[in-house]
Amino acid sequence: MTANAKSPRNRYRAQVRAEIKELGWEQIATAGASALSLNAIAKRMGMSGPALYRYFASRDELITELIRDAYRSLADALRATATDGADLADLAHALRRWALDDPQRYLLVYGTPVPGYHAPEDTTAITAEIMSTLLDTCAATSADTAATALDAHLDEHRQWDGGHPAPAPALRRALVFWTRLHGVLSLELAGHFAGMGFDPAQLFAAELNSLLDD
Repeated sequence: MTANAKSPRNRYRAQVRAEIKELGWEQIATAGASALSLNAIAKRMGMSGPALYRYFASRDELITELIRDAYRSLADALRATATDGADLADLAHALRRWALDDPQRYLLVYGTPVPGYHAPEDTTAITAEIMSTLLDTCAATSADTAATALDAHLDEHRQWDGGHPAPAPALRRALVFWTRLHGVLSLELAGHFAGMGFDPAQLFAAELNSLLDD
């Protein structure tokens, strides 16, 4: 770390940015990401709007930072689980714990897109880490099965795999695993199971067991 990075000015800047992000998460939890307002955050902090814009130049810059933090948190959680010799079930439960710990964080990255916001391409680097962890596990645990039409299609369209060398059956298993579990989680966290009278954890477990049996 350079001397400049340790300077009081840089430490203060990092503290203010962290406080802005914390208040941003509070806003998202209260009114959703589309209602995120730098001016409202500035008012909470006793700052002027122009003063706050020295730390985040726009609402989109703040959203991008929150998205990066969310993806990084998930990537770290899955990697920490995988280093203990985890299987797909362990990764699934780690994903659900991460989602339930902070539903708004989950919904920011996997829920309805924020109107007018477009994430920069560099955020895909972290999502590639997440998929790499999943593909590592699928490649290590996938049994030899007959090739399917989807296998062939995915093997020809691998842009989403981040260059991972996983064979086509592992690609299919990872993609099906990811989409089906996110389907259950997204509905649960968005409140679509409310009032239906069943335990979403049981539905998640049943879906996971179905995936593991495939």
